[in-house]
Amino acid sequence: MKLKDAAHLFRLAGVFAAGILIFILVRSYLVPKSFGQYGHFRGDALTEIKAQPISYAGHQACEACHSDVLDLKSKGKHAQVNCEACHGPLAKHADDPGGVTPEKLDTAKLCVRCHEANSAKPKKFPQVASMEHSGGLACNECHTPHSPAIVTEGGKK
Repeated sequence: MKLKDAAHLFRLAGVFAAGILIFILVRSYLVPKSFGQYGHFRGDALTEIKAQPISYAGHQACEACHSDVLDLKSKGKHAQVNCEACHGPLAKHADDPGGVTPEKLDTAKLCVRCHEANSAKPKKFPQVASMEHSGGLACNECHTPHSPAIVTEGGKK
């Protein structure tokens, strides 16, 4: 009689054992073999990353051809911002400047990535509430993006 009363415990133990077995099988299928090779990392990740094509050219490649932009940028607040931080990866353009043209940037979306007002940003960092500040205009309607302190004809200083 006592063994019959304990049958539900055996069923529960069986369900628990089956759950552990299923977990181990699924984990062995989903977790890569090189996981844990370097602590809590995949050992093959470095090899996979090195095999990817280079997509960034570096600011030196941009500055070699675009010296006019370098002169303007070096005098402005964005002097320390690398070109590809805003323009995106441009290695293909650097390899074939005539054949690969970078896409035109939407400054209304681009500039607010860094400059939208946010209480978590340092108080000295230039921040704007974009909808109130611009009235829906793109930033380059009033500012020169490479040196934003320079205000164009449409803007006010």
